[in-house]
Formats: sequence, C-alpha cells, structure tokens
Amino acid sequence: MPDTAGKALGPGPGPGASATGTGLVRRRRRRWLRATALGAAVLVAAAAGTGWALYAKLSANITADDAAARELARYERERPTELVRGAQNILLIGSDTRAGEGNSAYGPDLGSERSDTTILLHLAADRRSATAVSLPRDLMVDIPGCRQPDGSRSEPVFAMFNHSFQLGGSACTIRTVEKLTDIRIDHHVVVDFSGFKKMVNAVDGVQVCLKEPIDDKAALLKLPAGRVTLNGEQALGFVRARKSLGDGSDTERMERQQRFLGALVDKMQSGDVLLNPVKLYPVLDAATSSLTTDPELASLRGLYQLVRGLRQIPTERVQFLTVPRESYVYDANRDQLVEPEAEKLFARLRADQPVAVTRETPQQAPETGAETGGGTGGTDGEGEPPAGPSPTPTFRGNTAAEHTCQ
Repeated sequence: MPDTAGKALGPGPGPGASATGTGLVRRRRRRWLRATALGAAVLVAAAAGTGWALYAKLSANITADDAAARELARYERERPTELVRGAQNILLIGSDTRAGEGNSAYGPDLGSERSDTTILLHLAADRRSATAVSLPRDLMVDIPGCRQPDGSRSEPVFAMFNHSFQLGGSACTIRTVEKLTDIRIDHHVVVDFSGFKKMVNAVDGVQVCLKEPIDDKAALLKLPAGRVTLNGEQALGFVRARKSLGDGSDTERMERQQRFLGALVDKMQSGDVLLNPVKLYPVLDAATSSLTTDPELASLRGLYQLVRGLRQIPTERVQFLTVPRESYVYDANRDQLVEPEAEKLFARLRADQPVAVTRETPQQAPETGAETGGGTGGTDGEGEPPAGPSPTPTFRGNTAAEHTCQ
C-alpha cells in the first residue's frame, strides 16, 4: 500500500483521544468554577464579617441605663399611661459631666452630674412631624424622692429642675418630667460633651450666622461675625455660652440651642448623610460613642426602630420650642411655668395633636371651644352658633428649615 495511503490510514486523534481531551477541559473548568465560587464565598463572608464587626462595634458604643430601668419599674404604677399608640416621647439629656476625653477643660470633675440641657422630643404616631420642647434647667419643679448614687433615697423637694439629675440621674429626671407634664416618657438618651463634639465633627461641622463677633472665655469660644462653620469644640461652646451672648438669659441660650439643632438636622438631610453608608458610619460611630440610653434603645437595632420613620419628615415639620416660662415670682433668677399655656402644650403632646411655632411672640387666641371641635350646625341653645374647633395653638420657636443662616 502506498505511503500516502498508509499515512492516510495511520493512527490519529480518534474518538478515544477526543473524549480524553474534552474531559480534561471539563475537569479544569469545574476546578476553576469551584475556585471562583470559593473566592466569592470568602469575599461575601469577609464582607459579612466586616459588617457584623462594624455593627457590633457601634452597638457596643452605647451604654444601657439598666439602673434607671430598674428604678422606673419600681414606680410603674404611678407613671402616666400611653394615650396614643405609635407616638413616642423621648427625653434627651445633655450631661455636664467633666469626665471623659477633652471635657476637663470645662472645669474640674466633682464626681456629680447635672442636666445642662433637657429636651422632650415628641414623635407623631404617623411620623410626619417631630416637636422638641426645651425644659429650662432653672425651672422650679417638684422633684420626687429618688434613689441616689450611694443607694440612699432623697426626700421630695421643690427645687431647680436640673437638681433632679444630680440627685438621682436619668430615672429621677424622667419621673420629675412625667409629674410635671403627665406625659409618658418612652425612651431616654443621655449624651455628654464629648459625644456632642464628635457628632458635629462627623458631619464636617455646622454653619451658623453671627450678627456680631463672640469672645467668651468661659465657653472657650472666639468667633468672627458672619457665616461660620463650627467644629465640635466651637459648637459646644456656642450652645453652652450664656452670659456673653444676647441678654445672658437661659431662655435665649435655649433658643440658640434650638436653632443650632435645626441647622444640624438640615445639614444631615441636605448632605444625604442618612442615605450614604460612607458618610453615615462616622456619624453613627460618633452618635453612639458617648450615649447612655434605656436598654431598649441600647443597640443599633433599637435606634433604627426608633428613627427609621424620621428620614421622611421634612425639615419644616421638625419644630423646636421652649416650654412657656417666666421669672419665678420669688426669685428672678429662676423660672416657673406660664399657665394655662404650658398645660395646653402638654395636653397637645399627650394627645398627639399638632402645635405650631413662630419666631415672634405669639398672641394668645381666646378660648373658642373644645380642642376637638363643636357640632355640625344649629345653635348651642343660647341663640349662638356652636363653637368650632380651636385653632392650633402657636408657641414661640423655629423649625429645622429656619436655621441660623436664613
């Protein structure tokens, strides 16, 4: 047989050899897929592990106020009841403790704390509005007998409001507020100087507008007039300064605090902080690092459950005001409630009904009938039309949309 025929009929890549090559390719492909899947799994696990580590770190930042929870449980039967399901009342307490990094510059640590700032924050059940009411630290109130840090119990006393925190911490302050307002406090948050400064720094400062320069040695604050972006240290001095600004009253200081908080809320919403994880993490880290809360809030899950509906509240529906107050009749350096205006405010908050704020001192409208309105027609039996619904009461204050640079 010719060589050409032999070559044509000689051995070549027959069926067996082709199957072997294909199997090798398939085995290599399977190994590659397994390696890829394993790599992806490792990346997912690493991401999940990192996410869990960050979650655990943020949750661990928060201190649970278990002692206050036990003390409040002891007096549960005398506490107000919840009137509107879903509405929330949170007491925000700014502690003036000098303990902690950087706080000693504001004075020596004497081993006791007072509530430098106290705000009652009401969140409407539909989460379409929020109202923050400042309670003056110099307000004269009835403070109940409270458990003191050494375990003893104080006697009931009529004294300045911020004395309640010094006597018995957050539980004593909560019970004092509940007796004053008849509003059930659902949660509480205590933040110190350090936590406040970290929060402001985490959002890259907050802008305010000053009509004149500030030089307050007591508040460690020196600022020029005009638009100024405050860092954490400056912001703390700005909200704490008292005697060197305006008329030196605590009322004016509270109004300045409210305008600053409005600017902070506006900054967080306008900068997409709440929707951007890169921006949100440092804010969360700062916000949680110096917090003491009731046990239910003492985790990221607890805080998220509270604030998840707040992102949709427009800044014009976030309101700040001070409880109606006037100089105490026996001491011009102390405060007392203005009635019946204060009780009107508390009643509206208890019933989860709206209030309005204005920068000007509001004119008190005359009584026009029941808060929930009158009948639908006819007369009231005396030849007069029935009273219609009372207008929404207005108090002096501002919204988060009306920050200091407007």
